[in-house]
Amino acid sequence: MMAAKKTPGQVRVTLVRSMHGRLKRHQACVRGLGLRRMHHTVEVEDTPCTRGMIRKVSYMLRVEEVQ
Repeated sequence: MMAAKKTPGQVRVTLVRSMHGRLKRHQACVRGLGLRRMHHTVEVEDTPCTRGMIRKVSYMLRVEEVQ
């Protein structure tokens, strides 16, 4: 019997604090998530890679699970 591949879920991420004056690495994480400006919301796949970026800049984001 073959195991079914589990597809990653989605996470809704919103930028709630400004990127100005932040570390370049933190700005790069925010841009890597696809966020461009304040109060911009995107949905990204819930993978270990994106979870790491979210964890690094969690103080600037609001994160919600998408069902």
